[in-house]
Amino acid sequence: MTEIIKKEDEIILVVSRKKLFNDEALTFQGVTSDKSLVADIMLNIDKYYKSMRRGSVNEVDVPVSRNAELNFDYKQPIPYIVIRRGDEYFVTQRLEGGGESRLHGKLSMGAGGHMNPLEKDFYAFKIVLAENTARELEEELDITGEIKIDTIGLINDDSEEVSRVHIGILGVIDLEDADEVAVRETEQLAGSWYTLDQLRDKEVYDRLENWGKIVVDMM
Repeated sequence: MTEIIKKEDEIILVVSRKKLFNDEALTFQGVTSDKSLVADIMLNIDKYYKSMRRGSVNEVDVPVSRNAELNFDYKQPIPYIVIRRGDEYFVTQRLEGGGESRLHGKLSMGAGGHMNPLEKDFYAFKIVLAENTARELEEELDITGEIKIDTIGLINDDSEEVSRVHIGILGVIDLEDADEVAVRETEQLAGSWYTLDQLRDKEVYDRLENWGKIVVDMM
């Protein structure tokens, strides 16, 4: 019988903020596609990533050494994969059946999630990233077209607690016109196609997660 691990007890990847940003010398806010900056930060992730218990914002009595969600000395690298088909973008809505209550009703531009270690913390980060991204896409979505991910930048947003402990690795999948995407986790997510003009409409834009707003502003 498979043991069910609580979300809070999940072991995820983190990297020291101090080492990630070279004592804040590499810090940016929003999105960067500067190749040199992206390369430097990705190299630091590769050199210094480690594992930590995920924890929860509700576990205020748990030491931050065992609670990555409240440990602002660390960043959790998260793949954030945007799916584009012509002039449309696949957008998901987080439903009440999803586990992250802070994000219920929010719209997301990207697929992805927390990254888990591969057996031991000695694999090159690009391998860990590829394995985790493939798993997340497989769990969340059914994509009929070819899945080729182009990494185009990084996202950092320290303005909110939920994003302050994360750094996004921004990738794009470009699909053909005949390709389709559907959500697998129908109790947690709903999916729709939006054009950039629709995403920039205030009513829709205001429902986007901050990372989604950052991506829309970039595109």
